[in-house]
Amino acid sequence: MIRGSIVALVTPMHANGDVDWDALDKVIDLHLEKGTAAIGAVGTTGESATLDYDEHLEVIKHTIKRVDGRIPVVAGTGANSTREAIELTRRAKDAGADYSLLVTPYYNKPTQEGMYQHFKAIADAVDIPQILYNVPGRTGCDMKPETVFRLMSHPNIVGIKEATGDLERAKILIDGVDEGFAVYSGDDGTAIELILLGGQGNISVTANVVPAEMAELCQLGLEGKAEEARALQQKLMPLHTKLFVEANPIPVKWAMHEMGLIENGIRLPLTILAEQYHEEVRNALRECGVI
Repeated sequence: MIRGSIVALVTPMHANGDVDWDALDKVIDLHLEKGTAAIGAVGTTGESATLDYDEHLEVIKHTIKRVDGRIPVVAGTGANSTREAIELTRRAKDAGADYSLLVTPYYNKPTQEGMYQHFKAIADAVDIPQILYNVPGRTGCDMKPETVFRLMSHPNIVGIKEATGDLERAKILIDGVDEGFAVYSGDDGTAIELILLGGQGNISVTANVVPAEMAELCQLGLEGKAEEARALQQKLMPLHTKLFVEANPIPVKWAMHEMGLIENGIRLPLTILAEQYHEEVRNALRECGVI
């Protein structure tokens, strides 16, 4: 079980939209140095929706090679086609991924039974530890706790990234899952409270910008040091807020460019952060001591 801060890593790109492999190495090395517990490759923040199939797998392979076993790599392999998700998950396993992250099927709005059958089919087909990913604000479907409870008995399904920001939902999940089944936050603004309720960590956008601080925040939560954790969370709240002024990963990629970590590259239909938000994000970076 991974415990702590798992970065939902951006996929750095050149201004023309091509993947910037050198910058990808640079940001991976930063997380290896700063205490990040695991790297999430090609999830929502990694622009899984704009990379083509071959690029998707190439970024996963490149990340695994660079990490070289030093921390786990969680490969984003979800799809709204069950067959495609199985194939992506199989290919990620063959490349050496430690875990897969499987988002609920987006756009086609499956029923709870459809989601159960989807994830069960992937888990039956590929023997790799799998983390479910529920983010209804982006997918248009919401996997209910009852469906998670049905799936948790499968030996290949080991956790869930719950990105609703709903702490009542989080408590239901944490209280209802079996021992050894991990509940992770997927919402930076409420993550520390989820961890203090008994969650195992946070799959984080903010960690792209402040990896050491997010690693410390999660560790404080895991140790039950609520007062210290909440104080650090308050310090980081400007980033948790302003990194979502436009759709993720638009603001976080702009922030990382402002920090000199990556070029200002992103792929259509995503666009570079609108100028009206530049000073808001820049001020958040200043408040948190990043620039």
